[in-house]
Amino acid sequence: MKHIVITGTSRGMGYEMVKLFAEKGHKVLAISRNDKPVSDLNLEGVTALSCDISKAEDLGRVSAFIDSEWKQVDVLINNAGALINKDFEKISAEEFQQIYSTNVFGVIGLTQKLLPFMKKDAHVVNISTMGGVQGSVKFPGLSAYSSSKAAVITLTELLAEEYKEKGPSFNVLALGAVQTEMLEEAFPGLEVPLSAKDMAGYIMDFSLTGHKFYNGKLLQVSNSTP
Repeated sequence: MKHIVITGTSRGMGYEMVKLFAEKGHKVLAISRNDKPVSDLNLEGVTALSCDISKAEDLGRVSAFIDSEWKQVDVLINNAGALINKDFEKISAEEFQQIYSTNVFGVIGLTQKLLPFMKKDAHVVNISTMGGVQGSVKFPGLSAYSSSKAAVITLTELLAEEYKEKGPSFNVLALGAVQTEMLEEAFPGLEVPLSAKDMAGYIMDFSLTGHKFYNGKLLQVSNSTP
């Protein structure tokens, strides 16, 4: 039984991961600005916490929960993401900052808060996108989203190097197209064969075992373009 923290759990892959981890008997802290979808599941071992990871006071409540209830974190899955699909010239500085606040600084802030509770064999899995991979196909309208996810890739590599002696391990998954609400925002009308539950199962398995084989690695998880 592991202690799992997942962000972005109100919908899509994060929501499906909560259910899959709970089925396997793990303890889950499900973090999302909207905690109702997970709370309504009423799953044993699952705690839903309303939290905006871009806000320091909310992150403090997460670490307070871990300190009082769990004392340790075995897996952190930084899955939360914000996306805007808009021409570069029309994106305001505030909109760009909002995307980076969640996709980059939210990852940084939560990881910093939880590192004191993570042992050498713990695993941090950051979720990025194929659009953030250098040399991959890029798409107009996604300058804020894809560039922020590129920052997550480099951040992961840097943290793996910094913590390689004492742990935890850090890896990043660059996902291709998965049938989620976010895919619809990025590519309206596009239908792909991979479901949110399918990818959630892959991420769960990787988060539990991947650190035995990888550290500081970018794994491209995609069978299509986009």
